[in-house]
Order: sequence, then structure tokens, then C-alpha cells
Amino acid sequence: MYPDEFDYYEAETVSEAIDLLDEHAMEETELLAGGHSLLPAMKTGLSSPDVLIDIGDVDELHGVDVDGDTLSVGAMTRYSELLDVDAAHEHAPALTAAVEQVGDRQVRNRGTIGGNLAHADPASDLPGAALASDATLVVHGPDGERTIPAEDFFFGMYATDVGPSEILTRVELPSATDAIGTYAKKPSPSSGYAMVGVSALLTVDDGTVTSARVGANGVMDHGVRLDAVEEALVGERLDDAAIASAAARATDGLDTALMMDDLQASGEFRAQLLEVYTERALERAAERPSTSAAAD
Repeated sequence: MYPDEFDYYEAETVSEAIDLLDEHAMEETELLAGGHSLLPAMKTGLSSPDVLIDIGDVDELHGVDVDGDTLSVGAMTRYSELLDVDAAHEHAPALTAAVEQVGDRQVRNRGTIGGNLAHADPASDLPGAALASDATLVVHGPDGERTIPAEDFFFGMYATDVGPSEILTRVELPSATDAIGTYAKKPSPSSGYAMVGVSALLTVDDGTVTSARVGANGVMDHGVRLDAVEEALVGERLDDAAIASAAARATDGLDTALMMDDLQASGEFRAQLLEVYTERALERAAERPSTSAAAD
């Protein structure tokens, strides 16, 4: 399978990439990051851009840094690069837990954090983790920089708040060194993508949940917060009864009629999976030492 002909440009800076996007605004243009989603789509004819702008080697889009209470991840940071940084596991445990389950080693060596989030595949592993981590996504365009909370970033399947002449440059996450982060997913047997994935970030003090953020992907056409689960957890001891009760509320507030329904699983089955994998994500959190115990 061969893609249609296209013009290829390799940007060296963010500014150059934005200029190229602006220059080719009247053509169908795609940004090339890790390529694990775009290139297969081009080869199968699902995507036929006129212009391809490669931003993979833009230095300012790479790297992981801690600035005060914020972990900053460059959009072109590869999954494997993120997992090699101890500070990422310390400050963003929900994100790293999800990244550990992305694809296989080959995919993690090429795929990028920003490419995953900007592509906004509802079955990818990071939207739920970004929501659970209270991430902020930073984009650059002709009018400068702007920040987008994760909850406002995802519009629907493959749709985000990134404008046609904008580039996602980094992801900022508030430090969660006192929290427990987990991710549990039901992978598709054919692709490894998440039929359902649940990310949890909990703060637990002496066995009692003091804060909870839970996000899911693979269920709706974009990542979603599980507000009812969070509300059921806060103030409760993280025991089997509380976990089961909270997980039973996983579909509360979601329109089950709009749940993903495809050859992999029906919407009804996904609703059942969502409860099961919410429970598993919370059980994994319960297996970790509480924050107060960890500090002793």
C-alpha cells in the first residue's frame, strides 16, 4: 500500500512549522510527529494530505522538566523517553502508568506524548490520564501561545481545540508526588488500543481518600471524567466495599446511547467494561501504600 503524492517539509523550529501551516492553509496539511497513526492512515487511504510537515526533530518540543510544582513534557517527547525520567513517575504517576501500557516497545520508542493527545483517538491510552492528571495543554500559533485545560481540549473523535495553524508544544501537569496513579484497560485483541481504559489519581491519607480524579477513554468519542466515581470515593476508606460502590457509578452522567459501538464491542458491553475496569484501576490504587504511610 502506497500513500498519495504529497509535499514534504521538515521544520527546525516551532515558528517555522507555524509559518508552514499558515503558508499552506488552503491545502490539506498534516503534522508528522511519531507517525504511528498518520502513516498507516496515509497508506490505507484514510488520510491523503497535500502537505506533510515533519516536526519530530524540533528541539524545543522535546524533553521533560520540573519547574516548581509543574511537570512539563515536550510534545515530541517519546513514550520511552518519558518513562526513563524518574521525575515523571514521581510527579505524574497516572500519566506514566498509562504510557507504560501504550502499544509495545517499538511503538513506545517512536510514538510521542503530544502526537497521541493531538490525534485524539478515543481508543488511545492518554486522554483519560490527561484528564485524571488535571493536565494543561499548551499550543502555539500565529497569535502566540495559549493554554487549554484537558477538559476543554477534546471535542470528539479526532477533534481537539487545536486550531488549523496551531501546534501543541507541551503538556503541563501539576505535581502529584503525594498521589497514587494507576491505569487499567481492556485492550483490543487486534490492535492493543483500549476498548476501555480507566486512569485514576488518588490522594489517600491513612486509608481514607482525600481527593480523587478518574478519567476514561475508549468509551465515548473522546476522553471523559467519571465525576460520580470521584464523588463516591472522597471521604471513604479505600476498601473493597467503597471501591465496588464507586465503580458501580462509572456510567452515571454518561449518555449510554452515545457510547462507542463498533466491531470490537457494543455500547452496552463497553458500559459493563467501564465498571469492571474502573474497579480494577481503584483496586490497584488500594494495593499501593497510602501517602501518609509513604511519608513515614
